[in-house]
Amino acid sequence: MSVDKPSAVGVTVIETALRTMPGNPGVYRMLGAKGEALYVGKARNLKKRVVAYTQLARLPERLRRMVSETVSMEIVTTHTEAEALLLEANLIKRLQPHYNILLRDDKSYPWLMLTEDHPYPQLAKHRGAQTRKGSYWGPFASAWSVNQTVQALQRVFLLRTCEDTVFANRTRPCLLFQIKRCSAPCVGRISEADYETLVEQAKAFLSGKTSAIQKDLAAAMQEAAEHLEFERAAAIRDRIRGLTQVQSTDVINPASLGDADVIALHQAAGQSCVQVFFIRGGRNNGNRSFFPANTKGDEPGAVLAAFISQFYDNKPPPPQVLLNHVPEEEELLAEALSLKAGRKVAVLVPQRGEKHDVVMHAATNAREALERKLAESAGQGKLLAAVAELFGLPETPQRIETYDNSHIMGTNAYGVMVVAGPEGFNKSAYRKFGIKSAITPGDDFGMMREVLERRFGRALAEDPDRASENWPDLVLIDGGAGQLSAAKAIMAELGLEDIPLVGIAKGPDRDAGREWFYMEGRDPFQLPPRDPVLYFLQRLRDEAHRFAITTHRNARSKKITTSELDEIPGIGAARKKALLLHFGSAREVRGAGLRDLEAVDGINRATARAVYAFFHPGVRLDEA
Repeated sequence: MSVDKPSAVGVTVIETALRTMPGNPGVYRMLGAKGEALYVGKARNLKKRVVAYTQLARLPERLRRMVSETVSMEIVTTHTEAEALLLEANLIKRLQPHYNILLRDDKSYPWLMLTEDHPYPQLAKHRGAQTRKGSYWGPFASAWSVNQTVQALQRVFLLRTCEDTVFANRTRPCLLFQIKRCSAPCVGRISEADYETLVEQAKAFLSGKTSAIQKDLAAAMQEAAEHLEFERAAAIRDRIRGLTQVQSTDVINPASLGDADVIALHQAAGQSCVQVFFIRGGRNNGNRSFFPANTKGDEPGAVLAAFISQFYDNKPPPPQVLLNHVPEEEELLAEALSLKAGRKVAVLVPQRGEKHDVVMHAATNAREALERKLAESAGQGKLLAAVAELFGLPETPQRIETYDNSHIMGTNAYGVMVVAGPEGFNKSAYRKFGIKSAITPGDDFGMMREVLERRFGRALAEDPDRASENWPDLVLIDGGAGQLSAAKAIMAELGLEDIPLVGIAKGPDRDAGREWFYMEGRDPFQLPPRDPVLYFLQRLRDEAHRFAITTHRNARSKKITTSELDEIPGIGAARKKALLLHFGSAREVRGAGLRDLEAVDGINRATARAVYAFFHPGVRLDEA
């Protein structure tokens, strides 16, 4: 085959790097003209692996394009190939290279926590770093999954879920005690020893020892009945029923698996779906669908290997990972996961028995999820084509940006951008703009000017040639002729007059469903009330409005929860809490004397003097 000039330049760059490249295990990065990562790979022998990129005839088209864009290379050596695999996964997740198979998974997974820093442990949901002393169980696939488990544990084990501050201030049982979801330790309705028994039973349940708990409860119920304690027996009976209901609600029967993740891949129409079931303690902690990017033309084993290494980059792998296809470099993958977990992790492709049935169930879910996504994409494609026809666009839009703003009398002003395309709403591309300029109440034009100037000014600075996919094919403005004219003027000042702009407004009667559309060179027009394109455009406008309102409310709530104490140097969350608990409000802290401040638990003399000096800048401390 002939070699084009850009590819030849890329090959020369790689050949130059090979002259000093070691034969050690490690990770290599292909970099583009702006220093961006094009591709990240790992190797047992860097030199032998990278030399393959100079043999263009043997490379697929995707990697030939990657070589043609390569202007430099970077390498990092490691001690073993397993370490290189872990580093590769970390870099791919962080850098999102254009030519790698990518798992877009920036969500933090919820866990279940039983605290261990209180005589009566609290049952709570938890996300983020596990810094508080306690036992953690998870991860769970979603907030819904962990909520279901919390409700089950409340019903069966009567554990408290209230915060410690609420617990300390209760004088009578709350509603959860009345509906038999809590044992009310806050008001002494259960002893510390009996509550500890409930905690141990809950831990056993979460560890998969359900049958032993059921036997213990059955024996306790029989004993209560024999002693004619029928009310106590009925309460235990209700707990047994709750436990039975929990056991019967699993989507699949994972009891024989213990702790495992079941991962199944389905491919169709150049796309891939990976379904993951989280099994912990023999219980199904929920499942989730993933759609890795850049998988067209890749074999199932390659997609699964890339997915698994990136998936476990920020979470601990369980003892077993069950798959429906053999991943590439299966033994290396198991070694890398074992290295990350600090114990043996088995990567298995079961061929028969219960494990095989569970994997096939996950594979069915993966197929159905991909079929739904493909059907939705087909419908979305038709809508986008209709939008192009309606607004006279040269081709079907791949990126539509919708802008809105929100404020109250000019305060907490925010503008937002939401993005939609062939795959629906692209929430990772949403942006919010805290308005920095002084805004006159009601000056929506001023807010829009700042938002558009910041969004497109930055885009022009970063991508003056407009070569990336981050430029819109259509911009929707929430507003009528005035907003459209203002937006057009702003875009003209930036030299972006070729980006189509459309204003969408509800009209004088504010009647949703009878929106007016405004475009330059056309009279305002409406669509039939039941037109699918109208519904689609309403969804875009409503999503922008929802995001703007949510952003504004969050900012307002954050401002409300701040106080003057946050401005005092050396006053962190703990000291702020101590002051507020002692005095009741920031206003009372401001009026407190120096000796009063020194009397607060957790506030030393130096801190008290700093607080007093902040509120009384002109007073000498020896006179306070």
